[in-house]
Amino acid sequence: MSDIAVLGIFVADISFSGDKIPTVGETILGDVYNVGPGGKGCNQAIAISRLGGKVNFISKLGKDNYGKLAIDKLKKDNIDTSNIIISNKHQTGVAGIHVDRNTGKNAIIVVRGAPASLTIDEIDTNIIKKSKIFLTQLEVPLEVTLHCLRVAKENGLINILNPAPACKLNNDFFKLVDYFTPNETEAEFYTGIKINNEIDAKKSAQKLLKMGIKKVIITLGEKGLFYSDGKEEIYVKATSVKAIDTTGAGDAFNGGFSFALLKGKKIKECLEIANKVAGLSTTKLGAGDGMPFLKDLS
Repeated sequence: MSDIAVLGIFVADISFSGDKIPTVGETILGDVYNVGPGGKGCNQAIAISRLGGKVNFISKLGKDNYGKLAIDKLKKDNIDTSNIIISNKHQTGVAGIHVDRNTGKNAIIVVRGAPASLTIDEIDTNIIKKSKIFLTQLEVPLEVTLHCLRVAKENGLINILNPAPACKLNNDFFKLVDYFTPNETEAEFYTGIKINNEIDAKKSAQKLLKMGIKKVIITLGEKGLFYSDGKEEIYVKATSVKAIDTTGAGDAFNGGFSFALLKGKKIKECLEIANKVAGLSTTKLGAGDGMPFLKDLS
């Protein structure tokens, strides 16, 4: 039995670090590269497990070398892989990531591979029903995500939706979500409000709450985060770190937040823990590989 069920994708992240991110038609020489686990669901599962949470990862892989890499990496991080489907017909996903080593900022292309073919019939919902928190994103087919959110809600779980990549959602999604965790770009997609400061974040959160979502957390990168449930509002400044790779920072935040929520922490402490986990994740190259351990938080 897991504490947290995470639905999402694994991709093999191939990260290249250099002086800048190349422009169209430009070739530059890089400094270092890393091949490791990625994909929002995978990153979030690793973040939770490294903090001490019991995680079951629900996904789909190809029967190939990257699929083997996925299983090996996930098992090494003590993540339950029994609900990962292995497909003979599809490839495991891959992401190409360019990282500016001076700022830590990145540009990413993701090829989802096998998880793009995931169907409702392939999902064993029993693992969701036996969990306490359900965490997901928007990288698997929407009908699968909606189905799992509904199962989780019907069985009393706390639902966390990290709406990335942003795409059009119907109201059925919003009604099933307890915590909605967009970054500033994703929040703008759903509300039309460009976020430059805390006031903009507040307006955006208010609009999201009117859509039926119970609690909104907008992550603001180096500006921190803003939380609102319609009654309480909390602004937390970003953790001060020397970032070398921001890939997966949002996933670290969602993993850290889920873990803190599982432990029964009050909302402000949950946000502060998640904020610290996200900050620490940017101090290492790689998304899944960069997730901090519980001992790193002290």
